[in-house]
Amino acid sequence: MAQDNSLANVVISSKRLPNGFEYIEIKNDSATAKIALQGAHVYEYKTNHEKSILWLSETSDFEHTKSIRGGIPVCWPWFGLPKDKNLPQHGFARIAMWRFISTDEVDANTTEVIFSLSSTPQTLNLWPHKFELELHVTVCDKLIMELKTTNVDDKSFKITQALHTYFDVSHISHVNIKGLDKKPYLDAVSMEDKEQSGDITFNGEVDRVYQEAEGEILLEDKNRTIHIQNEGSFSVVVWNPWIDKCRRMSAMKDDAYKGMVCIESANAFSDARVIKPNESHTLKTTIY
Repeated sequence: MAQDNSLANVVISSKRLPNGFEYIEIKNDSATAKIALQGAHVYEYKTNHEKSILWLSETSDFEHTKSIRGGIPVCWPWFGLPKDKNLPQHGFARIAMWRFISTDEVDANTTEVIFSLSSTPQTLNLWPHKFELELHVTVCDKLIMELKTTNVDDKSFKITQALHTYFDVSHISHVNIKGLDKKPYLDAVSMEDKEQSGDITFNGEVDRVYQEAEGEILLEDKNRTIHIQNEGSFSVVVWNPWIDKCRRMSAMKDDAYKGMVCIESANAFSDARVIKPNESHTLKTTIY
């Protein structure tokens, strides 16, 4: 494809790790990103001359059928642990091979890519519904992700889902999260329903599913503030495993909890979505 001078610095490359693990690398005048074909998993995004917004475990697996620890896993068509313990946690989309559909070099600062995943005999064995799933990723001075679910079955189905974003922070003790004051949430550590009071800070394990979350969320760190804007979502998950759980988790160093926090754009619990035949729902997040 011919490229005019204004797009001379835009590079979109298809690459493989030595073990065959495939990913797309995007570089433009605003930012760089890396997206694995497995899971359509954005595992690196940073604006030029800035530290990465996303946290990625130093010991994360980049192997087929193993989820990447960090970045933005796509949890779909269910969020969390299913009742059937033989099914994968957070659904099958994050370990499935997606198709790289298209790219649009909008301008020197903005690159859009689309990935898709459709039902197969294998997915129907896990979840008996026919679907089409698209992930639109825009890489510019913001990271924009739009996860569109379309029901191509002859009956309605229900989904829960999340864009399970791991944010890189200077230290968890420096973190304040604004925008969820007075919002109700399920505390998954104590299994109690509670209401947020003020900013969210961290001095122990936090695993909460907030509801009625409609406005902008701010992640305030020591040296920067990250903005998170969600659409098609009224639930947000905030998670940090803290000391004991971090030691038990796969693909994480014992002290990894100090440098990360998850703020997940979601349709979870009472925010689950029923999608009728031939209808669609889009979960969108904008991060900058």
